[in-house]
Amino acid sequence: MTDPASLRAFLDADARRLGFDAVGIAGGDGDVAAGGRLEDFVADGFHGTMGWMPATLDRRRSAKALWPGVRSIIVLGMNYGPDEDPLGVLTLRDRGAISVYARHRDYHDVIKGRLKELGGRLIARAGPQAGGDLAEMKVFVDTAPVMEKPLGQIAGLGWQGKHTNLVSRDFGSWLFLGSIFTTLDLLPDAPGRDLCGSCSACQDVCPTAAFPEPYRLDARRCLSYLTIETTAPIPAEFRAAMGNRIYGCDDCLAVCPWNKFAQQASEAKLVARKDLKAPRLIELLALDDGAFRSLFAGSPIKRIGRDKFVSNCLIAAGNSGDAALLDPVRTLLGDPAPPVRAMAVWALSQLAPGEGLARRAQALHSETDDGVRSEWMAMPGYQAAGDAS
Repeated sequence: MTDPASLRAFLDADARRLGFDAVGIAGGDGDVAAGGRLEDFVADGFHGTMGWMPATLDRRRSAKALWPGVRSIIVLGMNYGPDEDPLGVLTLRDRGAISVYARHRDYHDVIKGRLKELGGRLIARAGPQAGGDLAEMKVFVDTAPVMEKPLGQIAGLGWQGKHTNLVSRDFGSWLFLGSIFTTLDLLPDAPGRDLCGSCSACQDVCPTAAFPEPYRLDARRCLSYLTIETTAPIPAEFRAAMGNRIYGCDDCLAVCPWNKFAQQASEAKLVARKDLKAPRLIELLALDDGAFRSLFAGSPIKRIGRDKFVSNCLIAAGNSGDAALLDPVRTLLGDPAPPVRAMAVWALSQLAPGEGLARRAQALHSETDDGVRSEWMAMPGYQAAGDAS
């Protein structure tokens, strides 16, 4: 059996060989305290339509609830720092703003295989344990009920900031997290210390006031949730605040002062694709299902599907004030997908309200989907016009 110091030195060196920028170790029962915060989150309904959160609540309470045999948890971070200010695209109203994490290969695909390689090599290095068998392991990358951000803090990678995301002294807000659960007995690291102080930058910048208080997030108001996680229509009260954000939102991450220490991603697969830094809305609105799948092959964006994505783009078009987007909006009024038609109605009401009013009576005569009909009826001037529905 390899001595603990030698094993840790091997872990650190091999993790960096595989492209990980941060590594820390938590004890197998070290995340118990985080369960209470999650219970409050669910009890207050802040999870919105993410029904899998209450369904897996018991397994999220602690690492041992997920795997009773775990004795140590290795938490690893991979830097995906952008090469420019991610908020700059918000001023380009004819372009779409895509969250930094989704401008390149899906990080799940990048990280998971490397976790397996690292864990397997570490267990082989450790050799047979008491009883003669090799240690066991399980790897996770945001695909199981693992509370990786609290674990990251316990393992010393950083701390959960007031925006509820992990903040690193070395990498700011830009770390992808993965974990290796193992039956190895490893010496845990000191937990990260909260260094947010009196700063409220992340709270103040949120365009939808999604933080009811520091360290608490109401996902139902979060643009990342609204543009990615929920299939429900985005409430009208949040559409103007979306601006041109079409997949996720980086505002609370990007303004964190600790980003002054952040570094640009060195992993080639996590360097942003040029065509996803500020894509033209007029091109995105033209995507059919095949073109959507082709454009976003290997990207996390693919998982929300063409209809949700184009619906988000229509909201951005409605916020753009750009008359050049009217033609694709008009085309999408006849899209086969009701969610797309619904947001095309809203975009038309923003870009050409008079035209929308002129089209409404005929649209209500032929439209059968309740969601789309409600968008026509919500158009300003409906009551005044007195149209029959």
